[in-house]
Amino acid sequence: MRIILLVLLVALVGYAQQYEWIELYRNGGVKALEKKIDETLQISEYWREVLEKKDTRFGYYEDLKYLFLATKDEPILKLYEFENNKWEEKLKANSLVGSKKGDKLKEGDLATPIGVYTLNARLVNLDQYYGPLALSTSYPNLYDRLQMRTGYGIWIHGMPLNGDREDLNTRGCIAIENDLLVDVDKIIDYKKSLLITFEHQIKEASKEDLATILADLFSWRDSWINNDAEAYLSFYDKEFIRYDRQKYKEFAETKRRIFKKNEVKKIEFSQINISPYPNDEERNIFKISYHQNYKAYLGNRLNYSSNGAKELYIELKNGKMQILAEQ
Repeated sequence: MRIILLVLLVALVGYAQQYEWIELYRNGGVKALEKKIDETLQISEYWREVLEKKDTRFGYYEDLKYLFLATKDEPILKLYEFENNKWEEKLKANSLVGSKKGDKLKEGDLATPIGVYTLNARLVNLDQYYGPLALSTSYPNLYDRLQMRTGYGIWIHGMPLNGDREDLNTRGCIAIENDLLVDVDKIIDYKKSLLITFEHQIKEASKEDLATILADLFSWRDSWINNDAEAYLSFYDKEFIRYDRQKYKEFAETKRRIFKKNEVKKIEFSQINISPYPNDEERNIFKISYHQNYKAYLGNRLNYSSNGAKELYIELKNGKMQILAEQ
């Protein structure tokens, strides 16, 4: 524990401030130092310093190596690799996408979706129509499902192996030439990759917005740990819908009831990724994914625990994170 805290100390503050933190540790021990670190993580100025030398055009990522950007109107597929705190372009290829403009709304509408998607499988031995391989995406994601959007099987794939391709569009997938797809397959780890699809021009993420989101994320966690129901709920939009379609009013009532138990909570966030989320409405939406380790104790006994991947879809409104959807 002490080693971890000392490493965090060096990462969080400059040498001029480390004396103050060492004195804090000497006088208050580990708990005092942990409290100071938690308070610092809730300050946007700290996160602006963290982000200062990072390439944050496409978001903030702790657990991502490769990024596909697919524009529908040109259409072009680009691949970037994160190297030395910068996104380096590895591929720029003409592509085929669905014929319908705008977002995908329902199965069979021939639209390529607009949004942020993980790659969840590498597929081979397919029908020759899809080329040598395909990378399947997570469409429909949580946000799509809660918006009642339907459809499935949105892939990045190749061209027919027999050379017979008459259509200049797809049924919603993204297709590129086979030799380029094979080159991509040699470069990426699909489990460390993400796809952002958009029309016209992607809205790049500002360091100011990302710093606000990161500070708010840890402030939200702090209100959760401290059973401050009203502070916790202030981070939720009134349009909020949970993964099980529970809406804000019922969700808020449930949380207030749970918080009254005054459980002692330990909540750890890691592997945080924040992506600007393209949308037809031009709202300032972001997708946040992270790993959460959660433990709640009641009367010195473990009452509930969970450990796994989490997703938030949030909108920045008046300089504050507002959660639209959660899983």
